[in-house]
Amino acid sequence: MIIDLSGQIAVVTGAGSGIGRAIALAMADAGATVVVTDVDVATGGETVGTIKRKGGRALFLECDVTDPAAHDHVVDETLSQFGRLDIACNNAGISGSLTPIDELGPDDWRRVIDINLNGVFFGMRSQLRAIAAQKSGAIVNIASIFGAVSFRGAPAYTAAKHGVLGLTKNAALDYSGRGIRVNAVMPGVITTPLTSVSSAGDWAPLIALHPIGRLGVPDEVAAAVVWLSSGQASFVTGACLPVDGGYLAQ
Repeated sequence: MIIDLSGQIAVVTGAGSGIGRAIALAMADAGATVVVTDVDVATGGETVGTIKRKGGRALFLECDVTDPAAHDHVVDETLSQFGRLDIACNNAGISGSLTPIDELGPDDWRRVIDINLNGVFFGMRSQLRAIAAQKSGAIVNIASIFGAVSFRGAPAYTAAKHGVLGLTKNAALDYSGRGIRVNAVMPGVITTPLTSVSSAGDWAPLIALHPIGRLGVPDEVAAAVVWLSSGQASFVTGACLPVDGGYLAQ
């Protein structure tokens, strides 16, 4: 199955590295023009450079996802440059520290919730206004397996990702009649710069929880996002798709 996103304009948040970069590259490979956003100007520029070297079209816009005005700017600039917005992927996130609730400081809690949950809400809030005007488009939010189950010592991350799934389902209901599909992808543990470790042995306990026998890679998440963004998934909305090597099947 060849997915063709030619002529589509896509925004990807947190696209400077890891899963976000893989999503941006996969979108571009499928023919989309990609608006790469990140709080890190250098890495965001690297993603754009990679896309352009491969013959694709891309634009970098700096975006702090915790700032509603930053999302408005991204959407306004996208419309100014390209005239439309067809696809948005709200990917930006952080893992936070492994700290039980009674030891978790208020600032640490707020930072994880602000980036991982509020950032998705603010993103969709701006994106939906633009996409609704053309009555056609797709949004994919990056959640986690820990939006469906929990992980010891990660109360903020777990709460945020549960919230992302709730937002996704609610938006799917509210906007399906306006031609917009809203879905989420739930990655298992993926090897990215955020999860880099010194040796594979450090991951042995987590690998054991993935029946497929390994951790995932960003391209595997990106493939699911591109499919959900495309016409191939035209009857799919409100879905929360695990890309988890069987983690949630247990």
